[in-house]
Amino acid sequence: MQEKIDKLKSLKILFVEDEEDLIEIITDTLIKINANFLTAKNGEEALKIIKKEVNIDVIVTDINMPVMNGLLMIEKLRNNNNDIPVIIMSAHTENEYIDRAKELGVDNYLLKPFDFIKFIDIVTTMEIKN
Repeated sequence: MQEKIDKLKSLKILFVEDEEDLIEIITDTLIKINANFLTAKNGEEALKIIKKEVNIDVIVTDINMPVMNGLLMIEKLRNNNNDIPVIIMSAHTENEYIDRAKELGVDNYLLKPFDFIKFIDIVTTMEIKN
């Protein structure tokens, strides 16, 4: 597990999530392991961060958020030829969401409630150019 945590620490991760409680749990855990991460409360905020931070290795995003949802954010990223790997973190398992995510080139789907061990396994086995 330490090897996976070390790999995780070598990445810059952007979490896009509007649920304060969940982002607090994720933030606390990532701080404890010295991870390199940023957070955004919605897709619009995330796109602004991505414009400034050119070295983001992976994005983990919710689908349903105010202002701009995760799928629209991913669509805008892809329309700008941005191929940052994306993991959707959502409670939604409806085919329409999953199918749209696949169309947009989403790399993985992590179901809520957030499972930190599963998250580490997914991120550390993805092909990430860093």
